Amino acid sequence: MLAAASTPRYRLIACEILYRELCYCAALSRNMVDLEFLPKGLHDLGEEKMRTRLQEAIDGVDRERYQAILLGYALCNNGIRGLASPLPLVVPRAHDCITLLLGSKERYLEVFNAYPGTYFESTGWLERNEAAEGGIADQLGLRKSYEDYVAEYGEENARYIVETLGASVDHSLSDQEDNRVVFIQVPELAHLGFAERARAEAEATGRKYTELPGDLRLVRKLVHGEWDADEFLVVEPGRKITGVYDWDRIITEG
Repeated sequence: MLAAASTPRYRLIACEILYRELCYCAALSRNMVDLEFLPKGLHDLGEEKMRTRLQEAIDGVDRERYQAILLGYALCNNGIRGLASPLPLVVPRAHDCITLLLGSKERYLEVFNAYPGTYFESTGWLERNEAAEGGIADQLGLRKSYEDYVAEYGEENARYIVETLGASVDHSLSDQEDNRVVFIQVPELAHLGFAERARAEAEATGRKYTELPGDLRLVRKLVHGEWDADEFLVVEPGRKITGVYDWDRIITEG
């Protein structure tokens, strides 16, 4: 049976960190939501390259086919700043994806204050946490294997490099003010077992493990078309996303 002509059709462009959460909510939406996921590694490339890649994805959307473009991104280190669209562009008012996993910017602030400087994990961060080619990991040589170092620097130097990098990682983990991992457990994905993996990895590196309940309400509202001004910015054609950098609006259009 064909969808009713009045059914809204949206194009969703999102970070793959939210792949399972967005697919789940899109499958339950009455709207037609066509999804496009971009690699998590875009964050490693810096603000300008990330924005360029996102703008290319937006520019490639068929404006005759869709009524709006939904962004499954937050402010994300300014990666969405300056984006514009020929269609209405809908963006959650959020500093980063942790807000989308917790369900509101108010809850994000509460958790941010309770766990300052904490490393957060989720199903997507564990499942899809790969660095981008040309990103920070490449620039620092962190994607190379021991054999790569041997071929380039010789065996003795390769051993020193690997040992030094390992010590640096261990120090960065132990030198945190609050040396813990906080896993955001979205109830709908609990059966996948990623919380157990996060706990095991935390214990293996000597870190504390804390689990917080996640909430998909913001993700649901995004795909359901419930874009109240307090939680979503709807950027009109010809306007661009700009940052406000507060705990209330977070982003605006200019």
